[in-house]
Amino acid sequence: MNLEDSLGDILRKARISNQVDPGTAAGEAGLEVAEYERLEETGVAPEGTRFEPLGRRLTLSGPRLAGIARGWRPEPVDLTQWQCLEVITTAGEGMTVNAFLVWDPVTRAAALFDTGFEAEPIVELVGRHQLHLTHIFITHSHGDHVAALAPLRGRYPSARVHSGSLRAPKDQRLVAGEVISLGGLRITHRETPGHAEDGVTYVITGWSGDAPAVLVVGDAIFAGSMGGARDQLPLARDRVLGMILSMAEDSLICPGHGPLTTVGQEKTHNPWFP
Repeated sequence: MNLEDSLGDILRKARISNQVDPGTAAGEAGLEVAEYERLEETGVAPEGTRFEPLGRRLTLSGPRLAGIARGWRPEPVDLTQWQCLEVITTAGEGMTVNAFLVWDPVTRAAALFDTGFEAEPIVELVGRHQLHLTHIFITHSHGDHVAALAPLRGRYPSARVHSGSLRAPKDQRLVAGEVISLGGLRITHRETPGHAEDGVTYVITGWSGDAPAVLVVGDAIFAGSMGGARDQLPLARDRVLGMILSMAEDSLICPGHGPLTTVGQEKTHNPWFP
């Protein structure tokens, strides 16, 4: 799977958030303005692009930008150590989005994290594994992450919805310190606003075989990038560093878009967090 953000996407997000004009960015990169604008558009860096000064100006790591330019991708994740975890990727509105289904192998109780665009693949998985969907957790209320919520609530009316949005009905709002049990699994949450004001990361522990924690992060962080935050960039970075990248390096990061990754890989390669 390709990265959610190309090199050009990363540069554009950082330039806009830091209020840097294309001419200034081009000068730091050692490029003509037209060359720099083409870089943002295509994600392809011209020979001789100066990543170190460009990164400093855009508050990014120059060497890690160079790594993205050379084609860095996270190492593929072997999901067999998390035996009851499925990734559901659906498409709509010119993008793909990830949802995640986890369950306890003994009780067959299941929890869904975000919904994506379509309910059908989720319903099919629940039926195939003979599960009981008891919880639906929302990482943030942007449309691509909740598009299938209404049909899923109609199909599974007893499933409890959890949301960090203050506009959600009171019985759906997350409670500070709450631990949700799903058989032997434990689900807690950490507030990670910035990309979205109601952004939440869910931490799933208690896997058989002592498998590492699973972090369902929404758009707070992607493999090699992060969700757009514009004027909330300092807040977004601070929460990702404190709530996500502070976890054990083998913790699995399940982002809302793009490939899965780990805390260790992002601490080493993500240009937003030098």
